Amino acid sequence: MDGLLIRGGTVVNADCARRADVLCEGETIAAIAENLTAPAGVEVLDAGGRLVMPGGLDPHTHMQLPFMGTVAVDDFYSGTAAGLAGGTTSIIDFVIPDPRERLLDAYHKWRGWADKAAADYGFHVAVTWWSEQVHADMGTLVQEEGVNSFKHFMAYKNAIMADDETLVNSFRRALELGAMPTVHAENGELVFQLQKQMIEQGISGPEGHPLSRPPAVESEAAQRAIAIADVLQVPLYVVHVSCAESAEAIARARARGQRVFGEVLAGHLLVDESAYRNPDFTAAAAHVMSPPFRPKWHQEMLWRGLQSGSLQTTATDHCTFCASQKALGREDFRKIPNGCGGIEERLMVLWDAGVNTGRLTPSEFVAVTAANAAKIFNLYPRKGVLAAGSDADIVLWDPQATRTLSVKTQRSHVDYNVFEGHTVTGVPTHTVSRGKIVYADGDLRAERGAGRYLKRPAFAPVFAALARKAQRMKPAAVAR
Repeated sequence: MDGLLIRGGTVVNADCARRADVLCEGETIAAIAENLTAPAGVEVLDAGGRLVMPGGLDPHTHMQLPFMGTVAVDDFYSGTAAGLAGGTTSIIDFVIPDPRERLLDAYHKWRGWADKAAADYGFHVAVTWWSEQVHADMGTLVQEEGVNSFKHFMAYKNAIMADDETLVNSFRRALELGAMPTVHAENGELVFQLQKQMIEQGISGPEGHPLSRPPAVESEAAQRAIAIADVLQVPLYVVHVSCAESAEAIARARARGQRVFGEVLAGHLLVDESAYRNPDFTAAAAHVMSPPFRPKWHQEMLWRGLQSGSLQTTATDHCTFCASQKALGREDFRKIPNGCGGIEERLMVLWDAGVNTGRLTPSEFVAVTAANAAKIFNLYPRKGVLAAGSDADIVLWDPQATRTLSVKTQRSHVDYNVFEGHTVTGVPTHTVSRGKIVYADGDLRAERGAGRYLKRPAFAPVFAALARKAQRMKPAAVAR
C-alpha cells in the first residue's frame, strides 16, 4: 500500500491544535485521529514532541524571472526545492507579459518553464497593457486555465506599469470573471521622478533606492487602488505591504466593510533600511527590492497588522539575482535588478520572530503562512489545512531546535542571504509533499518535475453578486 502514517505529534491547523495521528493514502490525507493503526505496507514516521502543520503556501514568488536585463538565478526547480527544505510545499508565481505581448502567450511560456518544479505551483497573471485581446485572454485564463487572480504593477514606468485606465478596465473584467485583482502599490511616476532627482544630486549607490521610494509613494498607490476597487465594487489584494501607512489604509478600508486583503513579506518584518547604507556595494545591493526595506519602526506596525487580521498573508517575493547581476547597477542604482530570496527561510523567521515572541499563536502562524492564502486564492481546503481529503502537504516542526541561517547552508542558488547569521529557534525536520517525504532531517529529496500545476476556480457565486450590485450602482443615463 502506498501511504504514510505520522504518529504521535500535535496537529496544528488555523482553527485548533490537538494531539492526533495523520494517515496519508497516496497523495491525500485519509484520516486524522488519535491512535490510528498503520495499514500493511504504510511507512510510519514518529512525530513525538513535534508539531504537524500544513505545508506553507507562498503566494508571491518570481522563479526564473526575466527582469531588468537579466534572469533570476533560481528557476522553478531550485526555487521550489529550497522551499521544500523550509517547509513550503506550494507557491503561486507570476506570469508577466511584456508590453503588447498576449497574456496567453506569456502564460504558456511560464507553464513551460515551470514543468521542472519540485513542488505544486499556480500562477497570477499580470495585466501590463489593455486591449480587447487582453479582455478575451483574461476570460480564457479564468475559464479554461484555472487562473483566478491578475497582477497590476503600479510601478516600473516605461516597462510594465499599468496606468489607471488599465486598472479600471482590468478590475472590471476581473469582477465579471470572478477573479481577484492584485496590485504592486507604488506610484510609478513619483518613483521615476525621485530616481532622476537622486542621480542629479549625485546619489547613485544603493542608498538612493529607498530614498526614491519613500513610504508615501507606496501608500498613495495603495489608497488609489483601494479607491478604484471600492468604486467598482471589486475585492482587492495588495502585495508586499511594507510600511505603516499602507497597512493603515488597508485597515481603514476593511473597517468600512471593503474586501481588501494585505500581504507582508518575511523580509519586511525583519530586515530594515540600514542595509542600504552598508559601505560594501555588494552587500547593500543584495537588499535592493521594491518596495525597499523600511526604517525599523514600520516592522512593529506590520506585525500588528498580522495580529489584528488587517494583513492576512505572508510571502517572500522570492526573486534572486547574484552579485554579478546586481553589479549591473554599480554606477546607477536604478539598474540594480530588484529582488531578494527567502523561500527556504520564511517559516523559520516567522516562527522565531512571531510565535517565540508571543506575537502569533501556532494556529495564527498556520493562518498567515498557509490557510489564509489558500482561502483567498480558492485553494482551500485542498491546501492550507490538514483534514481528510486535503492534499498530504505536511511539515513536521521542532519548536525547540535551532538553526543559524546562512548562504553557506541555503539551497537557493543565489550568493547571499538577507537573513545571514540570524539564529532561529523552531525549524522543520520533515516536509511531505502530496504524501511523499521530500525533506528529512537535512536530507533534501526534491524531484525535478514532481510539482503539479494548481488550477484555481473562479469565485463565481460571490463575485456575481458583487457584479450585480456594481451594475445597480451605475448612474442612470441623463435625459437630454
